[in-house]
Amino acid sequence: MHTNNRYLSFHQKLFFSIISTFLVFILLISYFQYKREKAFRIDLMTEQLQNYNNLVFEMIQEKGLSEHSIREITQFLNLSDLRISIVDFSGNVLYDTSLKNPGNHFDRPEIKAALTYGRGVSVRRKSSTTGKTFFYAATRYPNYIIRSSRPYDASLNQQLRANYNFILFTATLLLILLFLLYKITKKLGNTIAQLRDFSEKADKNLSIDTTEEFPKNELGDISQHIVSLFRRQNATRDELLMEREKLISHLHTTQEGLAVFTPDKKEIIANNLFIQYINLISDEPIKSASDIFEIPELQEINSHISRALSIKSPMTFLQRQSVHLNKNGKIFHVQSIIFQDNSFEVNINDITKAEEEFRLKRQLTQNIAHELKTPVSSIQGYMETILNNPDIPVEKLHSFIERSFLQSQRLSELLRDISTLTRMDEAPNLIEKEEINISKLVEQIAGELDAELSRKDIHLITDIDPALTVHGNASLLYSIFRNLFDNALAYAGEQVEIGVSCFRNDHDRCFFSFYDTGIGIAEEHLNRIFERFYRVDKGRSRKLGGTGLGLSIVKNAVQLHGGTISAKNRPDGGLEFVFSLVK
Repeated sequence: MHTNNRYLSFHQKLFFSIISTFLVFILLISYFQYKREKAFRIDLMTEQLQNYNNLVFEMIQEKGLSEHSIREITQFLNLSDLRISIVDFSGNVLYDTSLKNPGNHFDRPEIKAALTYGRGVSVRRKSSTTGKTFFYAATRYPNYIIRSSRPYDASLNQQLRANYNFILFTATLLLILLFLLYKITKKLGNTIAQLRDFSEKADKNLSIDTTEEFPKNELGDISQHIVSLFRRQNATRDELLMEREKLISHLHTTQEGLAVFTPDKKEIIANNLFIQYINLISDEPIKSASDIFEIPELQEINSHISRALSIKSPMTFLQRQSVHLNKNGKIFHVQSIIFQDNSFEVNINDITKAEEEFRLKRQLTQNIAHELKTPVSSIQGYMETILNNPDIPVEKLHSFIERSFLQSQRLSELLRDISTLTRMDEAPNLIEKEEINISKLVEQIAGELDAELSRKDIHLITDIDPALTVHGNASLLYSIFRNLFDNALAYAGEQVEIGVSCFRNDHDRCFFSFYDTGIGIAEEHLNRIFERFYRVDKGRSRKLGGTGLGLSIVKNAVQLHGGTISAKNRPDGGLEFVFSLVK
């Protein structure tokens, strides 16, 4: 057990403090018992003398007041030192066994008390007439006062002495209690010392034996619980440190600018992206995250934070404020979140790409609505004409129905292409893949378009290894080559050449060329032909059919297969698509 020689140990302090208290208590009890015993002895002597007074009174009543009757009583009581005095109410001594002329006793305290209360006592008073000390007891009767007294000598002093046996008993009991108390406090002190050593080691982060056993008592149980709590606290602290490291790691790797501040707007932590973003927003160089509150563009955020922090009552919910900023070609979403303890965070997100995607989606929705409107309006117009003209000639009726059917086919193709693009956008990872032979796939498409190729006198040239396979989705790979063929048939013209070749075949990727020798397109359109619903010649395109989504489907399908695609005009005329696919 750890001890310090300069100071008392805990169990010693406890032992001496309890003993001191107990000793004071014993002394007070002993003093009280002594006084009580002394008072009891005095009361006993007083009662005895009062009884003598009663005997004297009865004797006087029976035989009259005389020296003979008084001496008879003293002989009967066998008390040679008993002094009996009879005093009238004026203090005159009518009779006294010791003195012939004792003088007036009206000023005697026991006489005064007897006159007032019926009884009076003087425990230890020196007689002014005899010069001796007596124990007096006076009693008032109808016609006089009888006073008995005994000299306060060694014999009487012995009778009035208190009994000291209880002090010996108390001292013996005290010694036994001292021994037992020392044992108990020492055991308790050992437990406290163990707990103290444990707390000192815990405070200094020293190695602690958490399997140490404590005594089997209430304090030992409490100590064991403290050790268990410490063990769990250590485990929780380790987990918190691990989570803190994860949080800091996430903070520095997230694609969001994030900073956390104290209630007085001092930086706690900020990631690199936050510093980068606030420097893009600010016109002046920003070194510290705390300088964000000086940026004019973020005044709304700063004002909201200042107002929220000025409220003295505790917050019961998170307070948020956000703004959008358009600065230096970027669009930022800045948000402040104030926590219940008045600390707060500011996060900055670059939503330029998201805003562009939202704009494109909105534009796509408008384009889809516009593209769907054309065939639906045509079909509706033809059907309305037929319904409103029951006598319409058969030839014209047949023509209207045929045109409605063609528009419905165009509508069906448009919905199919939109569905294909949506499937690629929303669930690219759910597309099933398998080994597809590209040569056989191209041959299948060529066979399907053989009549169209012949009608337009188009010469087809293919140069693909018959054993070439790609691990991909059959439907999407079909869409790539079919849409390229459909695009060439629609816009290349007649009596041209279409070529499909795999000009490079690596172990993990293959490269293709798809070209035609038609009229090509203007250079300003090359970078936009893969956009959805983009048309080089809108009037001519709708006349020739198509949905305006074919090349967009091609690009998305190529990208889903790990490749890229681009278009260029051939030097000898015509358009060429160069793309790659991961095998």
